[in-house]
Amino acid sequence: MMNPRNPASRIVTGLPLVALLAAFGCGGGDQSGRPGGGTGTGSGAGKPDARARKVVIQNIGSDTMVNVAQEWSAEYKKVAPNVSVEVGGGGSGVGIKSLMDGLTDIANASRDMKASEKELARKNTGKDPVETIVGYDAIGIYVHKDNPLTEISAEDLAGIYGEAKAITKWSQLGVTIPGGRDEIVVVSRQNSSGTYAFFREHILKNKDFRMGMQSMSGSKDVVDLVSKTPGAIGYSGMGYKTDEVKFVNVSARKGEKAYGPSIGTVRDKTYPLARSLNMYTLGAPQGEVQKYIAWVLSADGQKIVEKAGYVPIEAGK
Repeated sequence: MMNPRNPASRIVTGLPLVALLAAFGCGGGDQSGRPGGGTGTGSGAGKPDARARKVVIQNIGSDTMVNVAQEWSAEYKKVAPNVSVEVGGGGSGVGIKSLMDGLTDIANASRDMKASEKELARKNTGKDPVETIVGYDAIGIYVHKDNPLTEISAEDLAGIYGEAKAITKWSQLGVTIPGGRDEIVVVSRQNSSGTYAFFREHILKNKDFRMGMQSMSGSKDVVDLVSKTPGAIGYSGMGYKTDEVKFVNVSARKGEKAYGPSIGTVRDKTYPLARSLNMYTLGAPQGEVQKYIAWVLSADGQKIVEKAGYVPIEAGK
């Protein structure tokens, strides 16, 4: 059973775990007895450390996913002590570039790979990227906890973030900020971010962002700045919510009902900025990488997704 969005390159994650493990062939490494087959970084099998007889899996990419990826890595060490999952962030674009160059075993991405990126990966490595959905997220619209704004339309978000600068003051949205400052401080992500790319596609319809934004290098940085700036608005993964900020409900169109990000609204797709969290490998994952991804999709791995503030995959879906 393949995901209809891209039947040639997506691994269905909703199978029962027994079937999933069977599909992943989690019976072990290759016939040489080396952990994971030992075919090297970028092979989708993990890289063996001959001195320690351990396997190192390189896992690079999405800053949105970096916290949950670090939790997965730490917990998996208890399951497979011989496997070290080395997690790096930098953004979805960084992970995908590393995969295209054959420099990582797994690329984390909070957006889908583009057709051009898949083609370049195939050209560089001779292998087709394969996507595994490992959870779901929503891009939350964040404002300071004292900001009275409760909802906003996708159109007004485009007015704030778009290059035309159609909306620059809170009073244009009928809002008075405590302290009297009316100018909207616009907080964004850097352009290597999958969150940036997703927001640009779904809110700006692939048009350019405005000039003069505060472009932050990490998801947490966005929320931190908004928490300290009463007149700010920002977007970031729903897992970065703190008590110093609040979510603004979002409507797909003016006049329609606005929804906040939650497990329910992500699963029923009523929240306009819901998305999948993806792991990409070069070809179907093999050996220890295969086992690791199967564990991420297991009940134990998905508990970590929910604990991190994201939406786990529904069993049997």
